[in-house]
Amino acid sequence: MLVDAAAVPADRGALIRYVDGLVAALHEAGADLALVCQRADAERYAKLAPTARIVSGPPAITNRSKRLVWEQTGLPVLARQVGADVVHAPFYSIPLGSGLPTVATVHDLTAFTDPDQHDPAKASFFRSATRTAVRHANRVIVPSRATREELVRVLGADPARIDVAHHGVDHLLFHPPSERDVRRVAGRVGLHGLGYVAYLGAIEPRKNVPNLIRGFGQAVGHLAAPPALVLAGVAAWEEEVQEAVAGLPSRVRVVRPGYLPFADLPGFLGGALVVAFPSRCEGFGLPVLEAMACGAPVLTTHRTSLPEVGGDAVAYTEPDADSIGRTLRDLLEAPERRKELAAAGVARSQEFTWRHSAEAHLASYRRAVEG
Repeated sequence: MLVDAAAVPADRGALIRYVDGLVAALHEAGADLALVCQRADAERYAKLAPTARIVSGPPAITNRSKRLVWEQTGLPVLARQVGADVVHAPFYSIPLGSGLPTVATVHDLTAFTDPDQHDPAKASFFRSATRTAVRHANRVIVPSRATREELVRVLGADPARIDVAHHGVDHLLFHPPSERDVRRVAGRVGLHGLGYVAYLGAIEPRKNVPNLIRGFGQAVGHLAAPPALVLAGVAAWEEEVQEAVAGLPSRVRVVRPGYLPFADLPGFLGGALVVAFPSRCEGFGLPVLEAMACGAPVLTTHRTSLPEVGGDAVAYTEPDADSIGRTLRDLLEAPERRKELAAAGVARSQEFTWRHSAEAHLASYRRAVEG
């Protein structure tokens, strides 16, 4: 199989961890694998999958528009050159002229169901690419049963052509941290012993960060020495976030460390009083799973796929600020409850592995070829 990783951006967010985790697990499963990527990523993928054939695409594919053109022209040629039996497009868009069975991953339907939560240009692209994948791909992979149901409901997709492959978590990277790791990351972020509530993810509307900020203020604003709220993620859609921060009492502190390197994530997540991820809609919810694996008590919402990931091992809230505030305050005042959630989260996270995900992907590839 040929995996098209040419769309991997530099920030290595959750969708990129999907490709990295999958590629490494496919290698471990002994898959006959070729992978096309940007030149800057070739060395890393060669380490993740030493037996795979790694092919660097042309330099121009770092530009999104040129990559999409190359996907329709150069990628089909490359697929024939490497002798591929099936092509996997893990980022919605697929090559239409390869003449080979094609599998596409559709991560979520939020560009259809919640278009105002996205940049308009990106939402338009995701809608077009998803429609094309549903029409033309031999198989469609989704990361959750909730996303499969949305795909059928919203686009009338044939459920017989949709395969669910839950994401996994890298337990070597995401694990309960040592006290030293917690202190190191807290010092780097500037907390130095101050307790904190953590958020990890993109700062965009559907992640519901402004309501998290407002709810956090309600939860801790009465305290003489409140914990901090640490928002780790690439800054975007800043106006409403800044307005929410401006509305907090002066003693309530919000810390914005930006992008955190992978090595800091266990200490950051596992050292938090609570990891809060009150997203309005998710295709899977990888930050919830990663926080659980790090031994953090997690607060999330009942929306879309999140209960499928969290099960009984997380606390739930509605996405409005008042509900977040009440539930978060209850958790902060209940250390035994947080301890129970932390232990339950670690146990549940063991059920989600990239090995299981790779097995589900390989089954989908086989169906595409045999179908």
